[in-house]
Amino acid sequence: MSSVLVTGIGELVSNDPQHGGPLGLVQDAAVVVDGRRVAWTGPASQAPAADTAYDVGGRAVLPGFVDSHSHLLFAGDRAAEFAARMAGQRYDGGGIRTTVAATRAASDEQLTANLVRHLGEMRRQGTTTVEVKSGYGLTVADEARALALAARLTPETTFLGAHVVPPEYADDPAGYVELVTGPMLEACAPHARWVDAFCERGAFDVDQARAVLTAGAEAGLRGRLHANQLGPGPGVQLACELGLAAVDHCTFLEDADVAALASSGTVATLLPGVEFSTRSPYPDARALLDAGVRVALATDCNPGSSYTSSMPFCIAVAVREMGMTPAEAVHAATSGGAAALARDDVGHLRVGARADLVVLDAPSHLHLAYRPGVPLVGQVLGSDWAGPLE
Repeated sequence: MSSVLVTGIGELVSNDPQHGGPLGLVQDAAVVVDGRRVAWTGPASQAPAADTAYDVGGRAVLPGFVDSHSHLLFAGDRAAEFAARMAGQRYDGGGIRTTVAATRAASDEQLTANLVRHLGEMRRQGTTTVEVKSGYGLTVADEARALALAARLTPETTFLGAHVVPPEYADDPAGYVELVTGPMLEACAPHARWVDAFCERGAFDVDQARAVLTAGAEAGLRGRLHANQLGPGPGVQLACELGLAAVDHCTFLEDADVAALASSGTVATLLPGVEFSTRSPYPDARALLDAGVRVALATDCNPGSSYTSSMPFCIAVAVREMGMTPAEAVHAATSGGAAALARDDVGHLRVGARADLVVLDAPSHLHLAYRPGVPLVGQVLGSDWAGPLE
């Protein structure tokens, strides 16, 4: 496969410490891609020769966004629920069961088409790595088929049988946990890399979440957790105790939670689309960053609480509402997301990285927050190097 010199880069976000600062910014830059990997980055004046060249005309280039939290295997629509929230109804997570019913009734073809459509939306907005959860089937067969379908399109699949207790187990939540940690896990583990649980009031308590995560680890799955979304609780502490790669939401944190995150190294994944859509308080990213916590941003794209597929939107909201600088938000949406997925080949453009380059129709990464809602992603140059995807 031939090498490509991407030149004419007005500003390069490399996330490479050797270039200085958190974003490793290089002005008047170039990138050499050899095969599917980054072979060189630096000032264009020092670029080595390559087989072909591609000039981006002075625009900014950054790594593809890494969306480490999404729920894309679903059917149905919950627009009416959103309208009710905007009229004053409180979000409590109960609408998940509506999506479960629609997802169970959908065919494989319908679920796949919906997944492909949303992945396409993400790709056009600069996302090149996506985690996809199950959790809208909640039977052995439906959870396994969801993960099998997702695994065809992304290696980052998460078993979330412990999303909510389905109606048929309403009077026997302990029996449902036994199902999740037994036959359901056995059927789903071959199609998953991760195991997750919704540790929240109205979903699963800390002992149930611990049981799910422990069983998943014994089956070879790495752990992540939904926690502290609807109020303070023990979920973040559990994630840190178990050494999970990431704990997601982190909306309501005590000082002890922040300290535990800082000392454990567990990534705090913040999901500003949820707070935007549910009119809930935003998490305090500033407090986390100032304490030395590693932070990621993700969309939580799902039909109920955050129906956005746009990482640029999440960056803009994080800057406006969560105390992050534009540089911190971009870093969290790229390098932070990679850390949340325990990946060292994405989220940066250092030598050896997967060659996922996002070309902005703007001179700087600052425009992602400066111009919210504007479709600034002009091109996505993927690691398959079929060329620019318009």
